[in-house]
Formats: sequence, structure tokens, C-alpha cells
Amino acid sequence: MKTELPNPPVAELDASATTDATAATESEALLKDLAEQKDLHLRLAADFENFKRRSRQESEARAVAQKESFIVELLPVIDNLERALAAGASRDSAQFHQGVEMTLKQLQQLLRQHGVESEEIVGKPFDPHRHEALSQGHEPAQPDHAILQVIQRGYLKGTKIVRPAKVIVNDLTAAKPARHGR
Repeated sequence: MKTELPNPPVAELDASATTDATAATESEALLKDLAEQKDLHLRLAADFENFKRRSRQESEARAVAQKESFIVELLPVIDNLERALAAGASRDSAQFHQGVEMTLKQLQQLLRQHGVESEEIVGKPFDPHRHEALSQGHEPAQPDHAILQVIQRGYLKGTKIVRPAKVIVNDLTAAKPARHGR
């Protein structure tokens, strides 16, 4: 025996069909919006990768151009040194010395133009962050830990150390040298 279910009212069928149609439309709209957002995300990611690549290339090109510019500025100094060496054999040593001294000043000026400076540090306190102690000396006329001699100049670019100075430092706490005589 078969029992028949009562037929739902027509209004319920229309509401159910409308809800299903609305849900399907909303679902399609959401899927379409998701696809657009995914496409936008992929485009932005690709644009950002292209930006990073271009920035890296521009930075590398700028570094190469700066190096080439420095080399071009350095060439006259090399020319002057070559002239001094070529003339050194035929001229007296005073002129040779003067030419090399002028070339050294030209090179120091070039370094200053690029923000690289050395400083006079003899007699100043030793700073292990800026100087490299090669040995110690004993000079009672100078304060303890003062720089007595510069073996190799140090160079700074602003506050950054390009190369620390190699120095001899005064050490008054060391045993005094033995005196001979008497």
C-alpha cells in the first residue's frame, strides 16, 4: 500500500525555486569575483617581480657607471705618475720628487671629491675601532696610549671606516728600557 504525501502548497514551491535561483546566482557571482581577484593577485605578483628585476638592473647599471666614472677620474693621476717615472731618469731627484708629490696631492684631492678622507692622528689617543696597533713604543714625552707613528694611513668615508690606520701606540706602563752606562 502506498501512502501519498500531501502536495506542498504552490507558494512554498515558488519560494524554494526562488531561493535556489538566488543561491545559484550568488554562487556564480562569488565564483566570478574570486576569479577576478585571483587574476588581479597574479597580475600584481607579476608586476612586483618585474619591478624588483628592473630595480636590481638599474642598481647594477648605476654601480657600473659610478665605477667607470671613478676610473676615468683616476686616469690623469696614472698619466702623471707615468710621466714622472719617464722623466725621472733624465731629471734631478728634486724635480722627480716634486712631480710625485704633486701627483699624490692630485690623488688625495680625487679621494676627497668622493668623500674619502684620511686624518692626521699622530699624538691623538688610540681608538681600536679606527686604528690597528702594529706595535708599542715608549715615549715619555707623549701621553699613554697616544699614537706615536702611522705605518699606513687609514681612510674614512663620512663616519664609515674604509681602511683602519696601522699605527704604533705609546705604552708608558711597560717596563722602562734598561739604561746602559755608568
